[in-house]
Amino acid sequence: MAKKKIIIIGGGAAGMMAAERFCNDFEIAIYEKGKTIGRKFLVAGNGGFNLTNKVEKEDLTQYYRSHNFLKKAILDNDSSKMRIWLSNLGIPTFIGTSGRIFPEKGIKPVQVLKSIRDRLIEKGVIIYTHHKFIGFDEKCNCIVEHNNSEITLSADYFIFSLGGASWSKTGSDGTWTTTFEKIGVKTIPFQASNCGLNIEWSDHFKIHHAGKHLKNIKISIDRFEIKGEATITDYGLEGNAIYPLIWKVRESFSKGDTPKISIDFKPLNPREQLLDKIKNKAQRTKTFALSLNLNSTQIALIKSFSDKKYFLEPSVFITNVKQLQIPIHSLRPMEEAISTVGGIDINEVNANFSLKKNPSIFVIGEMLDWDAPTGGFLLQGCFSMAHAIEIK
Repeated sequence: MAKKKIIIIGGGAAGMMAAERFCNDFEIAIYEKGKTIGRKFLVAGNGGFNLTNKVEKEDLTQYYRSHNFLKKAILDNDSSKMRIWLSNLGIPTFIGTSGRIFPEKGIKPVQVLKSIRDRLIEKGVIIYTHHKFIGFDEKCNCIVEHNNSEITLSADYFIFSLGGASWSKTGSDGTWTTTFEKIGVKTIPFQASNCGLNIEWSDHFKIHHAGKHLKNIKISIDRFEIKGEATITDYGLEGNAIYPLIWKVRESFSKGDTPKISIDFKPLNPREQLLDKIKNKAQRTKTFALSLNLNSTQIALIKSFSDKKYFLEPSVFITNVKQLQIPIHSLRPMEEAISTVGGIDINEVNANFSLKKNPSIFVIGEMLDWDAPTGGFLLQGCFSMAHAIEIK
């Protein structure tokens, strides 16, 4: 009996994972508009190739916005399952800092991509590059463009993994949304996620402190807090203590507010303990800095957002050390974001990731409106969805 055919539109992480998942039981073809599959996979590896995170089961679901929709997929296909999958591909992993999971030392991103690609080719998956998805025909078959010619594709099932709207140079530009709207699928405008914050620094501050790191800090907004590190840039702040807060910043902007983040430079020290160290000291910047072990960048940042008249009043100074309020001007553009939210409304999709309006079409990855922080959770989400698809 001839195998049923699955066509996968988009050769990113989710698409490759779906192809590997079904390649034993179905005839599989991947159509990718770029010159190769997995391009965003390689870009993600530039900052240290973080594949997943050691967090498992119920705890893992808490890292996902829209986690109720994704919950079963994540529980059934958590990080332990992904590590087994990688191991079976010949990619051993280890747990690094903050629970992040990486390929073992010496294994480069291109080698991971090659292992996946080789498995797909070995299993008979056909990969077509330079084929751009441009729409559907009246029967909801896919139409792709290749060498200025339109080709209509027919299959028993289609799996779409066209990505969100960040890092367009890798192929995920989000322009597919209008095409899905034409077949009655509701989409939500894309917004930046896991991105930097625009803050209005003075020229003097930028010249002297851009590129400096704020280590071992706690940043909070609206009772949501994260410990970690942030980097001062020409435009504002970025880093692992910033990205998990972005959804709260977006939420504040959507209400018409000007969001503020609060930085605690000494999260391990109670306020009163810090105040005792300076309340009887001479009210000089250098004295306070030495007493509290604050570096020049931390002092400059505190000065930038303090009332100069009361800056060295001990109680006020400690308040700013523990709760420095910094207004956010805006988010960095989507093009610079690590990921995006928006895309297909999750209410348009069944639990097995098929479209309610057309159950032979499946949608996974960043095409859907979900969110997660960096730290391996984005790639894990793609894996969980690819392995939660149910096709019989």
